[in-house]
Amino acid sequence: MASEDVVGKRSESAVTTIVNLAEEAKIAREGVQAPSDALLGICKSLAAGGIAGGVSRTAVAPLERLKILLQVQNPHSIKYNGTVQGLKYIWRSEGFRGLFKGNGTNCARIVPNSAVKFFSYEKASKRILWLYRRQTGREDAELTPLLRLGAGACAGIIAMSATYPMDMVRGRLTVQTERSPTQYRGIFHALRTVFVEEGPRALYKGWLPSVIGVIPYVGLNFAVYESLKDWLVKSRPFGLIKDSELSLTTKLACGAAAGTVGQTVAYPLDVIRRRMQMVGWKDAASVVTGDGSSKVPLEYNGMVDAFRKTVRHEGFGALYKGLVPNSVKVVPSIAIAFVTYEVVKDILGVEMKISE
Repeated sequence: MASEDVVGKRSESAVTTIVNLAEEAKIAREGVQAPSDALLGICKSLAAGGIAGGVSRTAVAPLERLKILLQVQNPHSIKYNGTVQGLKYIWRSEGFRGLFKGNGTNCARIVPNSAVKFFSYEKASKRILWLYRRQTGREDAELTPLLRLGAGACAGIIAMSATYPMDMVRGRLTVQTERSPTQYRGIFHALRTVFVEEGPRALYKGWLPSVIGVIPYVGLNFAVYESLKDWLVKSRPFGLIKDSELSLTTKLACGAAAGTVGQTVAYPLDVIRRRMQMVGWKDAASVVTGDGSSKVPLEYNGMVDAFRKTVRHEGFGALYKGLVPNSVKVVPSIAIAFVTYEVVKDILGVEMKISE
């Protein structure tokens, strides 16, 4: 009996050892796989967001190009007079491809921009929430609209700065026409030409109003969207919300409201940015001034000077040139981005909150 007890204890000990070793091996495997799984999840999320952004931007590319043309056209030589007339003029003068000029650069810019913006917002919001909870001493505290505005502003500034050269050449590719003496043949040709002929600093012309512009635009985009969703879930006004999960239509409405508020507030800075981007481009004169006159100044000594000269020569309304087509594209752009993201997310198995 004694020998049997000894054998039994040894067997139990061996089984325990094997179980412990198996658990340790599992933990080790999980420890090795966790970083790669996390990286794979991030890549899938970025891919879903990038595809959604590219599809939505392509769908509204004609309105995007018309907006930029309205922003920089000469008030003494009007070519584009309104949304419908402007689209018809582009179709007649440049054909179908003219409606999508510059869209390749725009789409190429979307993936890294969305990647940096999403990543920066998540990191900034978590850090701000941690500091806020530490300051208030409340572990259950949530981000306020103002804190979301700050996190969104940080994300917008980082994303804009990281991808600004692409945005700069996109503006030039969009503005050039078949009559321009010199043609940019594509994204990289435009980047190289600007770098060689105008210097590396030229790739960041208009950067300051752009950065200032993303503070209200991206900041309000995140803040209004997420705060509006939280308010709908918690208050459930008029009995529209039955549970904590918002419908796709409700999310689209929240996104449209956020985009409309943000772009309306920041739009004048976008106009100034585009005009500053054209400075130093000799072929821009044929586009911006039309008849080659010097009535519209092409040289700006900074953002404030650009504001002053634009208002002085063209009036305050010039700061909102192209606002109508820009506003018209907000709702369909957001709708398409949400639907596309949901489809790609399901295909890739991504679980990620859309915050723009």
